[in-house]
Amino acid sequence: MTNGGTSDGRDGAGKRPSEAELAARLERLGRKIDLLQGKEKSGQATGEPSPQSAGSGYARAARLSSEFVGGVLVGGGLGWLLDRVLGITPWGMIVFLMLGFAAGVLNVMRAAAKESGSGPGAPDR
Repeated sequence: MTNGGTSDGRDGAGKRPSEAELAARLERLGRKIDLLQGKEKSGQATGEPSPQSAGSGYARAARLSSEFVGGVLVGGGLGWLLDRVLGITPWGMIVFLMLGFAAGVLNVMRAAAKESGSGPGAPDR
């Protein structure tokens, strides 16, 4: 192994590092570890997500998809009801399905913006 030292403790030039050099190297390594652990805790680290964040991702996906499906179902239900009451089949269903689709997309965009912390529906920071 020649990446910074050999197995006998010598550096690349063939001399042993002093105690001060080893202490400085250990200090730098400790700071790097602390920095990386701080990023990981704040969710900024790149790499594989932890099992908790993966579960949280599934929960977010389920919420966003239910927001969308709920908007379409409510729009379709209102359109069907209007068709039955007013006898304007199929126009109520067509119009309200489109409105439900638009409302579902808008709800998903708002919810995603709130979770990511940006966009028009996000809370002010």
